[in-house]
Amino acid sequence: MLEKMGEFFDSRLNGYEEHQLSSIESARDFYPFTARCLPRTPGARVLDLGCGTGLELGYYFELVPTAELTGVDLASGMLDELRRKFPGKSLRLIHGSYFDVPFGEHAFDAAVSVESLHHFTKEEKIPLYKKLRKALKPGGWFILTDYFASSAEEERFRRAELFRLKKEQGLADEAFYHYDTPLTVGHETEALIEAGFSSVELLDRWGATAALKAVR
Repeated sequence: MLEKMGEFFDSRLNGYEEHQLSSIESARDFYPFTARCLPRTPGARVLDLGCGTGLELGYYFELVPTAELTGVDLASGMLDELRRKFPGKSLRLIHGSYFDVPFGEHAFDAAVSVESLHHFTKEEKIPLYKKLRKALKPGGWFILTDYFASSAEEERFRRAELFRLKKEQGLADEAFYHYDTPLTVGHETEALIEAGFSSVELLDRWGATAALKAVR
């Protein structure tokens, strides 16, 4: 049975971090790798889309203890846990959808998203990425570490399966339901370029997970 995104993650809060680290190939490598890709300047302002409990942020705060983090997530319990984990850190946590939350303009040195954006289509992502690009300062960048489809055929199949399951379960609303529908790296790159990012670089890959850097 499909579950709404926020409810899915809140109901799995206990054990969530261990699940992420033990069930996803090379997770113990790509979380610290992602942190090392973010700016090292004291007081760096970073936006985290789908921040969850902040698995990469522990590594980042070790590198930049004074970083100012804005995190957006649909799961309020995840945000509570993130706040508990990092007392004394500069945190602005927003309970909501990153599609709806305003980011401002030229507000952040960098943005990051880890294992969150693989639930949405290219067409859904382009307006989000346009908003994100505007929120970055000149020279700023976005690090996307996520699960990607191995082919366009897999991408189409998983999207069709989501529609089939929603129809089967009588879910006609536009809410976000938890079901993995990743893009290929190529289609993700196209979405970022179409949104106005000047360049997109594949930084590394671990099985189905890859890290991309999109420069404003």
